[in-house]
Amino acid sequence: MTSSLRIERDGGVAVLTLDRPDVLNAFDESLTSALATAMTEAAGDAAVRCVLLTGAGRAFSAGQDLRDRAAAIAEGSDLRLGDELRRRYHPIVTTIRDMRKPVVAAVNGVAAGAGLGLALSCDIRVASESATFRAAWSKVGLVPDAASAYFLPRLVGWGRAIDIIISGEPLASGEALRIGLATRVWPDAEFAERSRAYARDLAAGATEAYALTKEGLNSAWDRGLRDFLDVEASLQDRAGRTADYAEGVRAFLEKRPARFRGS
Repeated sequence: MTSSLRIERDGGVAVLTLDRPDVLNAFDESLTSALATAMTEAAGDAAVRCVLLTGAGRAFSAGQDLRDRAAAIAEGSDLRLGDELRRRYHPIVTTIRDMRKPVVAAVNGVAAGAGLGLALSCDIRVASESATFRAAWSKVGLVPDAASAYFLPRLVGWGRAIDIIISGEPLASGEALRIGLATRVWPDAEFAERSRAYARDLAAGATEAYALTKEGLNSAWDRGLRDFLDVEASLQDRAGRTADYAEGVRAFLEKRPARFRGS
């Protein structure tokens, strides 16, 4: 645990809670560093079979803490935001995408700027009824970052994505659900437990098959159809050799719940 990131274990789920509620969990150097380390450790821990990323208080994350930027601007410093992205945010995004286990963003409140970007990087987004999603970059004269321009059009389509980004208007949870930005919305009072229960269900599943599925989906984004079909066949070949597949077939034939081990 750090002062800005809470790390808990709930069975096979690593629960990472952004914990700067006084500034809506805005990212400073300490928080991005702690999150990068925690994601890397979760990726390498065989006991972790799902990661749940959420925020403390009434926000998921309002994005970059602009107080540091304001001070640098006041001092006339030469801001190199591209270098900052490569150093602080890109490692988190790539770790999430490469991680061989599901990563769920439990968006409990506002997700804006880089907070939105990291939520988009996750495999699944679930939201509380009061959650909002906001691409705030245009309001401060920036372009989308934290991989938002990569993921958002793939989730909601080009037209919606550019409208969301350029307008900078907040998107309520119901609309996010309607357009596919979120996949489930739960009442605020039930959200914490339901999002954890959802993650626990994923952690109890055939997580090696999930890993191969995620590998295939990532591959499909970057390849043409014929190249992807070769990848698909290879992934299914690997999945067919897992203990979980053998257990799944036995459980189906024996009409009982499968007892997956993630191998």
